[in-house]
Amino acid sequence: MSRIIVFGGHGRIALLLAPLLVARGDEVTAVIRNPQHIADVEATGARTLVADIESLDAAGIADLIREHDAVVWSAGAGGGDPQRTYAVDRDAAIRSMDAAQLAGVRRYVMVSWIGSTADHGVPENDSFFAYADAKWAADEYLRSTDLDGTILGPGTLTFDDPTGRIVIDPEGRGEVSRADVAAVIAATLVEPSTFGRTIRFGNGPADTAVPIAEALS
Repeated sequence: MSRIIVFGGHGRIALLLAPLLVARGDEVTAVIRNPQHIADVEATGARTLVADIESLDAAGIADLIREHDAVVWSAGAGGGDPQRTYAVDRDAAIRSMDAAQLAGVRRYVMVSWIGSTADHGVPENDSFFAYADAKWAADEYLRSTDLDGTILGPGTLTFDDPTGRIVIDPEGRGEVSRADVAAVIAATLVEPSTFGRTIRFGNGPADTAVPIAEALS
């Protein structure tokens, strides 16, 4: 059993992740901002913590993380407002990494995106630029820490049924079901060979996809 704290606990992926973790015996704490989402989250078996991570400093976030075994960062501003995107996807994410170190919690899984690279190619006048820039900065910061970090880069998210199979470094947009992303996060948390890695993945063609555990190891 592990005690796992998930930031962005009311997100679509997090709501699929929590039941997977609870089913295998983990204790899940889901951090949410809106108290109206408590019932949705607790229906998954997770415990809720209501907190505004955008305004908390590293010490405040460390208070949330302390006593857990692993951190999953699945929070995001949801696009739209560049200022808030930087505040959440970059700045709050970075503070959470500092917080994990303050709290003595080494395992950290970042849910990023497949295109998070220095040369992501999104022009500055594109509405998606702030997200691409913020995620890259957060990913780079994680790489610079002493945390046992893993960066997960799923491709374009779909609502397809889970397949339980993925392709690493897929071609194109790397479409992948949200349910399979949740399964990848769950498997990553217990796979030490993922420490220090950036893993870009999609569902891929059926004839090349392999079981998630095999792909990660």
